[in-house]
Order: sequence, then C-alpha cells, then structure tokens
Amino acid sequence: MPKKSTGHGHDTRYIRMQKNYCFACGNNNPDGMRLKFAYDEETESFICRFRLGKRYTGPPGHAHGGIIATILDEAMGKVNKLRNVIALTSEIKVNYLKPVPLNQPLRVESRELRVRGRQHTNMAEILNQNNEVLARSQGLFIAIDPQKMFAKFVER
Repeated sequence: MPKKSTGHGHDTRYIRMQKNYCFACGNNNPDGMRLKFAYDEETESFICRFRLGKRYTGPPGHAHGGIIATILDEAMGKVNKLRNVIALTSEIKVNYLKPVPLNQPLRVESRELRVRGRQHTNMAEILNQNNEVLARSQGLFIAIDPQKMFAKFVER
C-alpha cells in the first residue's frame, strides 16, 4: 500500500536543494504557477484547485495547450510521492477533450495506474466546476537516484 503524503512542491527530503524554482509548483519562482496539491485519502488522488489568468492564453479566452500539458505533468508527478521516490517524466500522452477556459475555477486530479520496477505509470485529468473532464493524460515516470542526478545542485 502506498504511503500517504500531503503538501505541495517537490519532496526534497532526500537531498537539500538550494530553492524550488519549479515552474509549476515552486514557491521561489516569481514567474511560476505555484500550484499547490493535497492528497485526498478517499479518492487516493492528488488534487489541485486553480484558475488560469490571461498570461496563459492560447486560443482566445482559453488556456494554451502547453500550459495544460504542464499542469497534467505536474499533477502526475505528485503521485510518485506515494512511493517515496523521485521520478522524472519519460513520456506523456495528453488528450485535449474540450477547451480549458481562463478565469474559471478548475481542478486537476491525479492517481497511480501501475508500478513496474522503476517505471511508474500515472494519470491526471483537468475538470471544470461541472465535473466535465477537459483534458486527460497518462504518463510514464522513471525513478532516479536524486543524489547522483542532482549532486551539483545540492546545498553544501
């Protein structure tokens, strides 16, 4: 059974990073989205509620597809916290089902599909306030050794 986790941002207890500049969730990125996720034990999923402002415009009045993919990727990445691993995105598939509106309450939900060795397959959906799925993704994440991969970024 995966361990429960709450909070937001990247879990850096394995290594002490200087600051979190992640575009999607980093508190130290002044230009970032600063998405905050919480774990819902009942649905066994990570959830983030958000609104997208005009800076994320793609088609008029709607979000850019790259921003949608970013949100879905970030949400799926949070799921790896359940297994206490740092896993990087290897591939994602995004289905853009309906345009994602700007300045509307939205949420993204993500959950684990399967784990095989270092390979973690997760999924996420962006929903509107009527619970309509606007975009859906599936991603493959590969667990890494953060001590080796991020050694030059560790505080000394």
